Amino acid sequence: MKFVTKLSLTLASAGFVVLAAAAEAQAINLTYENSIGEPGFGPGQLFVPQGVAQSNADGNIYVSNGRGNDPSPGGAGFLPNVGNRVDVFSPDGEYLRAIGTGVQGKGAGIDEPGDLKFDPISGNLYVADVFNSEIDVYNPSTGDFVTSFGSFSGQGPGDIFFGPGGIDFDQQGNLHVTDFSADEIKVYGRDGSLVKTYGSLGTEPGQFDGPAGLAISQNTGNIYINDQFNNRIQVLDSEQNFLYAFGTEGTEPGQFNEPIGIDVDENDNIIVADSQNSRVQVFVKVGYFLTVFVEPVVNP
Repeated sequence: MKFVTKLSLTLASAGFVVLAAAAEAQAINLTYENSIGEPGFGPGQLFVPQGVAQSNADGNIYVSNGRGNDPSPGGAGFLPNVGNRVDVFSPDGEYLRAIGTGVQGKGAGIDEPGDLKFDPISGNLYVADVFNSEIDVYNPSTGDFVTSFGSFSGQGPGDIFFGPGGIDFDQQGNLHVTDFSADEIKVYGRDGSLVKTYGSLGTEPGQFDGPAGLAISQNTGNIYINDQFNNRIQVLDSEQNFLYAFGTEGTEPGQFNEPIGIDVDENDNIIVADSQNSRVQVFVKVGYFLTVFVEPVVNP
C-alpha cells in the first residue's frame, strides 16, 4: 500500500509531537527543536518525568515529576520533598510553579505522579497517583487540591506494580484508566464513581498483559491501548469492542519492546513511546508504520 499523505512534524517548546497532514507529497521530516527542564531535584528540574499535558486555556505545560524513594537498607524510604509533584512551565519553557506535595496515603498528596490529562468540561487537571492508587484532581490555575477517587489493584505474586497507568476522557466525559496490575481498564463517571471495567489478563483480542498508556480519539471515540507485555497496540471502538491490533515483539520498524506511552493527534495518527527500544514510532490510524525518531542515549 502506498501512502501519498505528507506528514510534517514540529516539536513545540514542550517537546510535543505535532503531526499535520498536507496533500500529495511523500516526505516525512522529523527534526529536534528544543527541550524544557534539566536533570535534578530542584525547582524546574526533572527526574523520571512520566506524564506531559498542555493546557488549552493558557498553553502552559504540565509535567509529572518523579518519585523520591531510598530503598537501601537503613535508608530514608519515601522522600516526600523529592519529586512527587507536577511542575508547570510556560509555553516557551520557563519554570512557573509546582502543583501537589509528596504524601503517602489516600487524599491530598501525591506518591509518584504518572499520566496527566485535563478535563475538557471543567478544565481541572487529573493526575494518576501511582503508589497511592488513586486519581487526584487539581485546579490548574490555583494549584488547589479538588478531590481524589478510584482504587486500583495491588501487586500480585510475580507482578510489577504500577497502579493507575494511562488516563483519558471519552466523548461523554468519562475517564478511562488502565489498571496495570489488574490487566483491565476502569471507567469512572463525572462524580468519580466506577461505571464499568473492561479487559482481562491474556493474549486474545481485548485481553491485556500490563496495559500501560491509553489515548482516546476525539474524532471517532476509538480507544488506543499500549498492551505492554504483549508488545502490541490494541484499538477498541467507543463501546470497547475490539477493532484491531498491531505490533509484535522485536526491534524492527513496527515492532515493540514494552510500549508504554501513546497519543493520537488530530488526524488520528498514532504516536507510541517504545520504551525498551528507546524510540518513538509513528503509525497512521489503521496501524501502518510511518516513521521512527529519537535515538538511545549513549552512556559516557
